[in-house]
Amino acid sequence: MREQKYYLVFDEVERGIILRSLNELRNHLLLEGRYTDAVDELLIRFANAKKKKFKIK
Repeated sequence: MREQKYYLVFDEVERGIILRSLNELRNHLLLEGRYTDAVDELLIRFANAKKKKFKIK
């Protein structure tokens, strides 16, 4: 079976909110002494995601 790809569109404000929220979750997990591996991976992937400009008709 072929793997499907999905694309999400965020503006800069939404992108900042998501990054801050993930970072706050990471900090909360660190305070509790829990693993942050999954959140770390999401932060890296989201921060390094390609940006593409396009027009909506």
